Amino acid sequence: MAKALISPTEIGKIYGISYQTVNYYTNLGLLMVKKRNANSRLYDSRQVGVCLKKIDNLKSQGYSLKLICNLLRKG
Repeated sequence: MAKALISPTEIGKIYGISYQTVNYYTNLGLLMVKKRNANSRLYDSRQVGVCLKKIDNLKSQGYSLKLICNLLRKG
């Protein structure tokens, strides 16, 4: 069974993206922090998977990250 909450480091290892990319996507509002513990952040593993899949799909279609942000924020 997959863990419900994962750290930015775990996201990077699982999805092959850098820690900086996780931070960048968080700052853009694409990835939402589910829980904070002192100085650490935890994300919902299912939400992260869905979101990163959508981002990859849209990037492969030629969309810019700015447009992807607008599309995903709308729903």
